[in-house]
Amino acid sequence: MTKDDLFLKIRDILTSEFEIEAKTISPESKLYDDLDLDSIDAVDLVVKMKEHVPGKIDPALFKNARTVQDVVGVLYPLLDQPGS
Repeated sequence: MTKDDLFLKIRDILTSEFEIEAKTISPESKLYDDLDLDSIDAVDLVVKMKEHVPGKIDPALFKNARTVQDVVGVLYPLLDQPGS
């Protein structure tokens, strides 16, 4: 999976689970300001991504994630872990 594929998967989840219009989601979109997510929504997003990322996702990794691109940056290295 490429970073672009990962972004598209995140966008699909934001669209289907959080009812955010796909056209409003870009890598630069701010999770809290632009997409109006709250901390519970962010946790839900991580839970949904577990279906697509092997292994355990440490929520602490997302402490500094502010944009969709930040989320991609946190998740992408996890794709290369053994078992992926």
